[in-house]
Amino acid sequence: MQAGREAGIAAVVLAAVLWGSTGTVQALLPEGREPLAVGALRLAIGAAALLVLALVRAETRAGLRRVPWRGAIGAGLSIGAYNLLFFWAVLEAGVGVGTAVAIGSAPLWTTAYEAVILRRDPGLLRAMGQGVSILGVALLGLVGGGPAGSLAGLGLSLAAGACYAGYSLITSRSGSRAPSTSLAAATFSVAALATSPVLFLVPLGWSTTLGAWVALAFLGIGATGLSYAFYTWGLTRVAASTAVTLALAEPATAWLLATLVVQEPVTPANLAGVALILVGLAVVSWVPARR
Repeated sequence: MQAGREAGIAAVVLAAVLWGSTGTVQALLPEGREPLAVGALRLAIGAAALLVLALVRAETRAGLRRVPWRGAIGAGLSIGAYNLLFFWAVLEAGVGVGTAVAIGSAPLWTTAYEAVILRRDPGLLRAMGQGVSILGVALLGLVGGGPAGSLAGLGLSLAAGACYAGYSLITSRSGSRAPSTSLAAATFSVAALATSPVLFLVPLGWSTTLGAWVALAFLGIGATGLSYAFYTWGLTRVAASTAVTLALAEPATAWLLATLVVQEPVTPANLAGVALILVGLAVVSWVPARR
């Protein structure tokens, strides 16, 4: 395994760990919070953080002029749609089912695109690793995760997964044309602008306290700005299908934090799900996609 690929894998997993903290942090927000507003505010703060990161260094400042805007706009619209669809799906399908279907379907969408359009053969062992990880996500989210919700919720979850896969694929293709921080800053600026109308349509009274803004600052800076800077950089070193599969470390992290911080109960299904995710991720990390 090449050192560059190892670093890319580490960056993607670190991003997934940061994403996994979002559920616990959102649980600390005041009652009456509006999920769609949380998503839009998270993108706005994250875009601001990424712009600051891009402007600090001369190389990334110059890189803003080399951003492939066609790709940045496509990726920004995709990740903006993912955020809104994901929160909407969770409302309709339930947290467990919505999260499991959205996150679990993204590797399938990405692998299908790479296999059919890019002619990239995943290989049997790699496909088995993806399947094991997705099964682990299903055990974490579906088993004991509450009612399945509506078919519309499941459809929204699948659409969210497709948007996330689209963002990963577009960013993977555009990553070599500008520094990853510059590209992430441009992409999330587009996403923040595209989702900003939500802030004029939903109540924001819950966001006026200091505690709410501390939590939102972490969601925007840590779980969005820094995490997507790591993820964008990782996409320049690993295949998109590898990245979205490694991102399945997110629900495992979310479960661990919910167990330690929120004191959610531990079940055999949870433990089996986490074990399957880790085994699947180890296989996908070890076996690169074949051309």
